[in-house]
Amino acid sequence: MEPAQNVAARIRRLADPRPALAVGIGVWTVATLVVLLTGGDVRDDLLPVCIAGIVVGLLGSALFLTQRRAARRGSRGAQVGLD
Repeated sequence: MEPAQNVAARIRRLADPRPALAVGIGVWTVATLVVLLTGGDVRDDLLPVCIAGIVVGLLGSALFLTQRRAARRGSRGAQVGLD
């Protein structure tokens, strides 16, 4: 592989949001389980925050998948580079 192709492949891999979305949703899920298992006053304050983190991650994933599908379809308003 030529150096330019190697750099381009590395940039594509680093620019892919799927791993970050998956890790973020996973961390919020673990945090939700920890909050549920600890209980007490902390649970009442932190549980909505953890659930909101999961929901925002899922919405971000849905938005990314929708934009990628539109880009592959060739829609005019779609983002560029979401192969």
